[in-house]
Amino acid sequence: MSKISNKNIEKIKNEVLYVLFESKLSGLFTKEIADEVARDDEFILGMLKEFEKNNIIKIVNPPSKTNFIRRKKWIMTEEAYKKYKELNL
Repeated sequence: MSKISNKNIEKIKNEVLYVLFESKLSGLFTKEIADEVARDDEFILGMLKEFEKNNIIKIVNPPSKTNFIRRKKWIMTEEAYKKYKELNL
């Protein structure tokens, strides 16, 4: 398998952030994000964890009746959402 260039990785990261920006209120599972940007789940999960470390996105706690152990729902943090919105205006 060929290696993805840094330029293309940045483009994919921008796509992931745009998908999360568009679904701000609902949040998305990793699989849903991966489907939107047409990439592998594990590849996208690595990016999401990197974003989480940088406080760009966060995990949404599921309702108490549905306690997901492996599935995580992601949304942008309020601060990141505001900054992203300013950049796109």
